Amino acid sequence: MTAAVVGTAASVGTSHANKQAAAQQNAAATQQQLADQDAQIAALQAQQAAAAAPVAPAAPAAPAVDPVTAQLTNLASLHAAGILSDEEFAAAKAKALGL
Repeated sequence: MTAAVVGTAASVGTSHANKQAAAQQNAAATQQQLADQDAQIAALQAQQAAAAAPVAPAAPAAPAVDPVTAQLTNLASLHAAGILSDEEFAAAKAKALGL
């Protein structure tokens, strides 16, 4: 009878230890799920905050400069500086205008 009592006690002890280990695993899994949910909530809140943040207006675009106008302005600067003679300026201007 002593062997039966010892065997039963060992079986009950093992069963209790198994239940306790399973409970600890469940608790750890639950805590991990909660941590994952907290991380998801934080990420969603950050996305909402970013979406709600006022957007700075874009810098105004520089006015489009016509390449012919830019070339004529450059030629005029060279002519005014004395780098181009009147004849050279007239010829370059006619070429730029496609004349």
